Amino acid sequence: MGPPHALSATNLLSLFCFFILLATQTADAKIKRYKWEVNYQFKSPDCYKKLAIAINGRTPGPTILAQQGDTVIVELKNSLVTENIAIHWHGIRQIGSPWSDGTEGVSQCPILPGDTFVYKFVVDRPGTYMYHAHYGMQREAGLFGSLRVSVPDGVSEPFTYDFDRSIILSDWWHKSTYEQSAGLSSIPFQWVNEPESLLIQGRGRFNCSALDPSTNGVCNSTSPDCSPYFITVVPGKTYRLRIASLTSLSALSFKIEGHNMTVVESDGHYVEPFVTDDLFIYSGETYSVLVKADQDPSRNYWAATNVVSREPKTPPGLAIINYYPNHPRKPPPTPPPTGPMWNDTEARLAQNLRIKSHQGYIHPPPLTSDRVIILLNTQNRINGYTRWSVNNMSFTLPHTPYLVALKENLTNAFDQTPPPDTYDYKNYDIYSVANNTNATSTNSIYRLKFNSTVDIILQNANTLNKNNSETHPWHLHGHDFWVLGYGKGKFDPENDPKKYNLVDPIMKNTVAVQPYGWTALRFKADNPGTWAFHCHIEAHFYLGMGVVFEEGVEMVGELPQSVMGCGLTRGGNH
Repeated sequence: MGPPHALSATNLLSLFCFFILLATQTADAKIKRYKWEVNYQFKSPDCYKKLAIAINGRTPGPTILAQQGDTVIVELKNSLVTENIAIHWHGIRQIGSPWSDGTEGVSQCPILPGDTFVYKFVVDRPGTYMYHAHYGMQREAGLFGSLRVSVPDGVSEPFTYDFDRSIILSDWWHKSTYEQSAGLSSIPFQWVNEPESLLIQGRGRFNCSALDPSTNGVCNSTSPDCSPYFITVVPGKTYRLRIASLTSLSALSFKIEGHNMTVVESDGHYVEPFVTDDLFIYSGETYSVLVKADQDPSRNYWAATNVVSREPKTPPGLAIINYYPNHPRKPPPTPPPTGPMWNDTEARLAQNLRIKSHQGYIHPPPLTSDRVIILLNTQNRINGYTRWSVNNMSFTLPHTPYLVALKENLTNAFDQTPPPDTYDYKNYDIYSVANNTNATSTNSIYRLKFNSTVDIILQNANTLNKNNSETHPWHLHGHDFWVLGYGKGKFDPENDPKKYNLVDPIMKNTVAVQPYGWTALRFKADNPGTWAFHCHIEAHFYLGMGVVFEEGVEMVGELPQSVMGCGLTRGGNH
C-alpha cells in the first residue's frame, strides 16, 4: 500500500477555493444533453466498405458544443450486441466526477451490450478537446468525435477570427479491430502494419484499382462516403481550425496549400502565437490554428496530411479548401503539397520547442517537485509474447476498476506492490536491444501524495529491432501538465533539470517523446481519483504501455452504482 493521505488544512483549503471558483464560473452555466446510441454500421470512409462503430449512425460522431462551466450529460446506449464499450472525454479533467472519465478498468466497469450509461461532467476550461472509445481497440473502428468548449459570453480570447471549424485527423485500416488485436496477442507476433488510408473528418480515398477484381463491390470510388471533405471559406475572412489527431498509430503533418497557419492554442491552453506552413500533430493532441483566406479566390486549394516518424506506406489524406463561390467539388489545379521528410526528427523537435505559453496566460509551474518518476519506454517479451513496457513492467488492466477497488477497499483486486520510480539509467544502453528483453506483467499503480508536485521523465529507447526507436505520444487523464523540456539521448537527472523551462512552459494533456530522446513533465496531484497515463498509440497501450496514478481517492464522493458490476463488484458481493 502507498502512504496514508492525510487530509490537511492546506488540501481542504485548495479544494474549497476550487469549488468557489467553479461556482463563480457556473453562475450562467447551462446543461447540454446528448442522447447517443452506439452500433456497428457499414461505412466506406475511404471508398472501401467495412464495419465501423458509429454514434447515431455517424463516424466521426456528433460534435459536442459547450461553454466554459456548462454541464454535459451524455446518455449512451450500447447497441453493439457483442461488445462492451466505454468513452473517454479526452482533455476534460473530471474534477469532482472521476467516475465519468470513461476509462474501462480505471474509472468504471465497461458498459454492457444493451445497457445505457449516463456520463455527467462539467467542462471547466475553454479549448479544443475530443472524445473516443477507451475499451479494447475500438477507437480504431471510428468511435470518436470532437468536443469544443467556448469562452463564456463577454469574455474575449487573445486572438480574433470570423469562423470556427473542427477537423479530426485519423488513420484507417481495412482489417477489423478483432483481427488486429488477435494478431498482437499471437505467437508469432503479427503487427497491425501501416494504415490503408488517412482520413480528414472521416473521409479519405483508397485506390480501389489496387484490389483484386474479385472484391468488386467492396471498394467503390464513386461512393458519396469518400468524396473529399471540404471547408468553404469566404475570401478575406479568418478561420479558426481546431485540429485534433485521433490516429491509432500515425504521427502526422498537416498543411494547407499556399497558406500559412498561426498556432494559437493547444490542448486547451493559449500558445504564444507562431506561424508555420506545416503542423506536426501526434495522436491525442489538439491545436487551434488561424488561417486567412488571402489567396487567389478563383480556385480551390488542397489541405493534406502525411505520415511522419514512420516510413510512410500510406498515401496522403486530402481535403479541399473551397473558396466561395467556386464549386466545393472543383479540384485544385495543382498537385497536393508534399509532406516533410518522414524521418526529420529535428523539425519535429523544433516545433515542440516553439510551443510556449501565451505571455498573458502563463500558469507558473512549481519551481521544484516532491517526487521524480523516470519511465523507460521499451519493447519486451513475456513468455514469448511481444509487449511494450515501462521500467520493464508491462501494464495490464484489472477486472475491478481501480477507482472502485480503492473506494471499496478491495485490496485483492490488484497488486499492491508499488511499481518502480526509475530504472538503472547509469548502466542501461538506450541505443541497443536490451541483453535481457524479458519483462514482467503488472497491474500495480503509483500512489501519489495529494497536492504534491510530481515530475515525470519519459525516456525513449531502442525497440526489439536494431537501430529502431519509435515516437510515443503520452496522454495524462485528469490533469494538464507543464512541459518542462525535451532532450536527445539519455536523460541526466543531475544536469538536465537545470535546463528546464520554468518561465513560460506550455500546459498540455498529451505530449510526444521522440526517438532516442526524453521529455520532462510536471503536474500537481490535486485531482482526487485514479488516472491513466499511457501511450496514445492504440496498439501500444493494448500491449502494456501505460501506468495509473492514484491521488486523494479518500476525498472522492460516493460512487454511482453504474460504474460497478464487474470483477469483485459483480453481484454486489463487495
